[in-house]
Amino acid sequence: MNQLAFVFGLLGNVVSFMVFLAPIPTFYQIFKKKSTEGFQSVPYVVGLFSAMLWIYYAFLKPETTLLITINSVGCFIQSAYICFYLFFATKNARVQTVKLILLLNVVGFGMIIVLTHFWANDSNRDDIVGWICLVFSLCVFVAPLGVVRQVIRTKSVEYMPFLLSFFLTLSAVMWFFYGLLRKDYNIAIPNVLGFLFGVIQMVLYVMYKNPKKVVQEKKQKLPVIETQIIVIDENKIPELKEQIIDVMKLGGASVGIIPLVPVTWTTIFVESEML
Repeated sequence: MNQLAFVFGLLGNVVSFMVFLAPIPTFYQIFKKKSTEGFQSVPYVVGLFSAMLWIYYAFLKPETTLLITINSVGCFIQSAYICFYLFFATKNARVQTVKLILLLNVVGFGMIIVLTHFWANDSNRDDIVGWICLVFSLCVFVAPLGVVRQVIRTKSVEYMPFLLSFFLTLSAVMWFFYGLLRKDYNIAIPNVLGFLFGVIQMVLYVMYKNPKKVVQEKKQKLPVIETQIIVIDENKIPELKEQIIDVMKLGGASVGIIPLVPVTWTTIFVESEML
């Protein structure tokens, strides 16, 4: 049984390492655009906090080398992602990310260590930290769902990497069996929901990966100018003046000055119609 748990733990290390590498295409896009627009730092800050918690939990439990190794790697990679994000982020996004890091990874993690070290007994300290790890493991799986609303609203998966969703789902399966075989339910339980959340994200990706671009541009009816050119002979201009004056007199209107602007002896009448 322990050997089988070791196999699943080893596979969990491999797949989890792939999970940590999954956001590389996302950061490549950020590098190309020189901007983090549309991307959030929350998943990486929460992921770093979760890895720190699991390392703390692993030191409280026996035979948890596999947890220590993968989460140590996770801390390093997540920290690199956050630094990269901060470099290309806008001022507002940078400030929000720094605030979240200070609140969660510095103050929050520090309080957990102090409270569990001084207030919890040695016999139940690992259980308390385990439950805290359970809750924040769910946050790691839920954090990428922050873009699910955006995916549904925009019908675009541009900001929801498929590789991340896929490897999170696969990782959840491995760590579920690892926790189940070790009878460590603090590891097994969150990975059940992790599997479900991962499936939801992959289903959305399949639905919206090739959306039919609905062109919502309305056909604007541009005015079509019809130009009627009436060539008026120079000799007929006096006759036209007389005809215009006679018509206006018949209508009972007083006529002042009627300007006639010849354009190279041509009068142009323009009529516009909206199609």
